[in-house]
Parts: sequence; C-alpha cells; structure tokens
Amino acid sequence: MRIIFIGDIVGRPGREATKKLIPKLKKEFEPHLIIANGENISGGKGLTSDHLDEMRHAGIDFFTSGNHIWHNRDLFPRMDEKDPHVIRPANFPSNNPGRGWRIVETALMKRILVINLHGRVFMHRDYECPFLAVDKILRETAHEYLDGIFVDFHAEATSEKVAMGKYLDGRVGAIFGTHTHVPTADLQILPKGTAYLTDTGMVGLKDSIIGVDKEPILKNFLTQMPVKHEISSHGLVSFSAVYADIGKEGATEVKQILREIEV
Repeated sequence: MRIIFIGDIVGRPGREATKKLIPKLKKEFEPHLIIANGENISGGKGLTSDHLDEMRHAGIDFFTSGNHIWHNRDLFPRMDEKDPHVIRPANFPSNNPGRGWRIVETALMKRILVINLHGRVFMHRDYECPFLAVDKILRETAHEYLDGIFVDFHAEATSEKVAMGKYLDGRVGAIFGTHTHVPTADLQILPKGTAYLTDTGMVGLKDSIIGVDKEPILKNFLTQMPVKHEISSHGLVSFSAVYADIGKEGATEVKQILREIEV
C-alpha cells in the first residue's frame, strides 16, 4: 500500500505550500492515501474545522495530531464523528474528545490502520505509556483484515522514538516521528521490515525557528521574557514528507521527500 506522510504543517505558509505540491506528489508517487500531521495547521497551534475541510479539499485524506490538538474547540465535534478524518494521540486520557486510531478505507478498497501516539520524555504532561497503548490497539485490531499499519509517534526525545521503532519492528508497516519539526537523516527499513524515521520534519517557513518567525523566539532566549509567536504569511517554505510502500508488518520501499517552494 502506497502512502505519503506529511510532517507538521505550520500555519498559512504550510497550508499554501502543501496545496501547491500535492498534485505533483500524486502524479509522481500515485499514493493510495495521503496522511499529514495537522496539529499546527491553524496559526501554528491547533486545527480548526474550516482548515480541516480546506486541507481535505486540497488532497489530504487523513490527519494525525499531537499536544496542540486541543487549541481549537470547534474541532472537537469533528473528532467525535463516527468516521473522523482526524485523530488524537491514543495515550491521552480516554475521556478526551476523539480517538487514538482508526481503520481508514481508501477509494481503491485498501484498509490501513492509522495509530497516533504521544511521547512522554521531556514533555510537560504525564501521558499514559505509549508502548502499552499501542500494544492494546494491536490486540484489539488483530482480527481485522488490513493492507497496512501506520504509526505517527509525536515525541520530543530521539531516544524514545528509536525505542518505539525497535519495539514495533515487524509489527507495523511504518512508524514515522513528528513534533520537533526538524527532519532527521535516518530513514530506513528496520531488520524485521518496518519503515522508520525519527522525525519527518515540517511544512513551514525555512527562514524561521521551527516554523515561527525568528525574532520573537530569539528575544525569548535572550531575555527569558514571554513573547507572542508569530508566523509570516509569505516566504520560502520547506516541505518535508515521506513516501512508503507498506504492508501490515513491513515495508518494501521508502523515500524521503524534501522540497522547497515559494508561497
């Protein structure tokens, strides 16, 4: 099953760059499914219902997320729909809006289990164990016929991401990391067949600090005073994604997609 996974889309520049590039990526890779991490789509924090529809119309089929997904409350009803197009990390409290996984069916009758997990190392909240959470999901879906299993691990620490990759090797088709907005250089197929990348990167302004205008962030580092995060409307955007041809327990092909485009 051919998928494209797009890293954290940051604000308006990220949205515009993604809309421009998706038609070209579809022609080049002919994916069955396009997934993106959407937790920074709206102003750099969260995802609104309108932007969800905008990006689905642009060609993204499904969205994972992370710790910023609660920033826009108008999305909550969409997360609780019978067949939602966006999920939140599975190891958030179970009474939170939304779900942590979904079996997505494509137009060509392919079925893929998409799982969203959140790391705990260096994070500000005490999430449930992501390792035990994914074990539970895989047990609950073991009876399902699937063409692939994909995991977005939204985490800060590279060590925790590498550990999860080793833990899931041979059990899922692919596990790609998000959250740091910086693409890593370790895309690989692990020994038991799982496609792995520590961090997919972002779709955001290149001349920025992980997608946010650099001046206020530098001021914060220099003064330790609170600042307002701002995102310029135009500029050169770095686009980071991954292509993978996966099955239920492994991958046959992977390719990092790194582009730059003016918006």
